[in-house]
Amino acid sequence: MELSLLEQAEIIRIFIALALLLGSAFVFGSLVEKIKGPRVVGEILGGMLIGGSGLFLLFPNFMGLIFNAYPEEGKILNVFYQMGLIFLMFLSGFSTKIEVDCKNLKIISLVFLGATLLPMLGCIPFFNVFQEYFIGDMGNVFSYRMVFAIGVAITSIPVISKIFFDMGVMNTRFSNAVLTIATFQDLLLWILLNMATRNADSGKLCFGDSLVVSVATIGMFVVVKFLSKYMNGVKLRLSTNVFYTLSFIALLLISGLFYMVGINIMYSSFLVGYVVKALFGNLAEANNRIKYLEHFVFSFFVPIYFALVGFQLNVFHNFSFFRFVMFFGIAFGLEFIGTWLFLILGKVSNTTKLNFAITMNARGGPGIVLATVAYGASIISLEFFTVLVLTTMLSSMIAGYYLRLRQRKDKVFFDKLT
Repeated sequence: MELSLLEQAEIIRIFIALALLLGSAFVFGSLVEKIKGPRVVGEILGGMLIGGSGLFLLFPNFMGLIFNAYPEEGKILNVFYQMGLIFLMFLSGFSTKIEVDCKNLKIISLVFLGATLLPMLGCIPFFNVFQEYFIGDMGNVFSYRMVFAIGVAITSIPVISKIFFDMGVMNTRFSNAVLTIATFQDLLLWILLNMATRNADSGKLCFGDSLVVSVATIGMFVVVKFLSKYMNGVKLRLSTNVFYTLSFIALLLISGLFYMVGINIMYSSFLVGYVVKALFGNLAEANNRIKYLEHFVFSFFVPIYFALVGFQLNVFHNFSFFRFVMFFGIAFGLEFIGTWLFLILGKVSNTTKLNFAITMNARGGPGIVLATVAYGASIISLEFFTVLVLTTMLSSMIAGYYLRLRQRKDKVFFDKLT
């Protein structure tokens, strides 16, 4: 077999494009961090600067020589885009802990229901209001509505975790409760997104198949969780190279095999990360190796992924600021109201209700993954893709700044849930 090779000049264009994306993401990500905002927001802004909302709009011919110089270039950049996505989900899966603190079980249950069930039901009357503008080329109404509902209810584990780490409040009662709720919520919503993409691919609604996928997905987590209890006493000694090699083989192979049975690579990547955590998470050396991998991935693949997300945004064409404000208000409002109303049953203070209601609105990385997967599957339009990403950015900024404001007013509020 003979491989088709790119010319050296074409490879150099890829290098230059990646360097511009990475450099812009680094600069703007660092600037946003300086003002205490989520780095991911800056990385997306960096992509917007050189993409459809910035230099590509002002100097299309010149930027086209870098990013659209030959037909295959976009497909090659998409490989880096997909690698950033699967590594992000792999690391998110590794950092996920599905554990419930019995002391907080009531509050966790109430917030989960309020931040998930009520927003998804509350957004139903708005499906048809936006459908003409938000549905994708596939024209699949069921999948579009599923994505709409998920976009309203989703919460970010990585962004919230990063905010808690930066503030020095990780492993407090409040942070543990939020991360546990977000884990269960995201697990449910990833299953629903997988159902939406399967429906979009097949063009028909198969409740039987969707039920099988849902049960199988939850079953895989249960099995892994069960086996991990018996792996704690087992010391699997692997060299660094073998550990990385086996993890990457599992990541790529399982993603491919699961895709063949209808499970999206985003979700399978998350599952592989969770499996690796279950098998090796009790070993300090394994955690250190994942930390090293995390440093590399978050220095290269993930910034390029988020920059390419921003690169595709065009806030000057095929975009309505009015519809964005409407959707943001609906999404933020339903999540806020649902969380607040259900916490009334928990007999907690209004301050605690407010803390949860705003924090659960941080959509972060999962919100962007939702947008990119749905847009890639032609479930949603470019306008809805842009709206989802901007909603994610704004909601994450609001949550981050609010939590820091609360910390300045009351340094111990993270240790109580009353």
